[in-house]
Amino acid sequence: MNSSPATGNRARRWWARLAFVCAAAAAVVPVLAAGLFGALALLIVGTGGVVVAVAALYTFITRFGILRWIALGVAVLAPIVVVVSFVRANLLWVVLVSGALAVVTVGAARIALRGGGSDSAMPEYPAPAPVRPFLIMNPRSGGGKVSKFDLVRKAEELGAQVALLEGPEEIDVTALARQAVVDGADLLGVAGGDGTQALVAAVAVEHDLPFLVISAGTRNHFAMDLGLDRADPTRSLDALRDGVELRVDLGTVNGRPFVNNASFGVYAEIVRSPAYRDDKTATVLTLLPDLLNGHRGPRLVARIGELVVDGPQAILVSNNPYGSNDLAGLSRRVRLDRGVLGAVTLSVTSTREAIGLLRRTRLRGLSQETAIELTVDADAPQIPAGIDGESMLLDTPVRCTIQPAALRVRVPATRPGVRPAAAAFDWARLWQTARWARPGS
Repeated sequence: MNSSPATGNRARRWWARLAFVCAAAAAVVPVLAAGLFGALALLIVGTGGVVVAVAALYTFITRFGILRWIALGVAVLAPIVVVVSFVRANLLWVVLVSGALAVVTVGAARIALRGGGSDSAMPEYPAPAPVRPFLIMNPRSGGGKVSKFDLVRKAEELGAQVALLEGPEEIDVTALARQAVVDGADLLGVAGGDGTQALVAAVAVEHDLPFLVISAGTRNHFAMDLGLDRADPTRSLDALRDGVELRVDLGTVNGRPFVNNASFGVYAEIVRSPAYRDDKTATVLTLLPDLLNGHRGPRLVARIGELVVDGPQAILVSNNPYGSNDLAGLSRRVRLDRGVLGAVTLSVTSTREAIGLLRRTRLRGLSQETAIELTVDADAPQIPAGIDGESMLLDTPVRCTIQPAALRVRVPATRPGVRPAAAAFDWARLWQTARWARPGS
């Protein structure tokens, strides 16, 4: 039996109250255990340890020579010194209890706020089953998932024609998809990485055909945001017989499509290095100091609507924004149909600015915006870019745009990955949720 909206509201109200009780307890426990001055000392020592560690890490990634390794030692020792200080003062248990209460506070608050904002689910549309689906599969993608899950046989049993990207020669994926359309395909799909997904998706958009995503890549970020099962790509094939459509946006960079994101600056420069494939860690440590200090790579200028960001070290442009707590595009996007690009720029040129990022407030070195178009210019005719994880050189100025609801993505009617978005932590909304109900409400 489904719960009524009133029951759901009451449950959220009690979760909100629990959040406030735990937050108060997290603040009171140190005072009761150590006294007001002891609690203040705990706060100063703990905060100081975090600041020292962050400053030392920033020095480590921006300097060469002996100073780099001294800074690494400080970064490792700082939290150890903090913990030892708490143990010697018999206050470690206080920190652990307060930390646990803080975790419960955040968890209860997110449950209370879930569903209190705008609808976070992408609308689904009924769609007839395809008659002549055409699927492109990369047998090397995802460590051999196509073979491991026997995707070719299972797709052919469902009536699909399958083309494998194998052989020593380079295969033009776009040309292959376009020829399939000429031959009568009424659905295009890909089992492979997000870069291949984007190229075939663009052909599907050209011909207004449904597009099928099979989660056989390495990371499958696009599949994750669509709610697909990333552990078992065969479940993506269920869309061929029992599917619905989502109307999804498609990003472009200088006309090239992307389903996830495009990055410029530090990350793109590092991935471009020939040594990156052989030794990622050593390449990052070698290149980061010069890249962050401005001695290597072109100087970038990002124009995001009315905002101009001069000299950012990193720019991430995404097909719809990631969550507000995700600066690197490592998490998920709740919606792919908002019709806007997400844009994050980062400029950290000093230890002070690196420490300032801990506040996660709007500051000079960090911007998080949305726009329907943005440009990235530079003092060079070409700049490196990472587009859906693939490195390439692009002519400047680079123009990024969004095509709203351009892509008809066919997905299984039942998808295990569809879940409510984590609500943003908002004390004002939490207080409104926690207020005692008036009579009759």
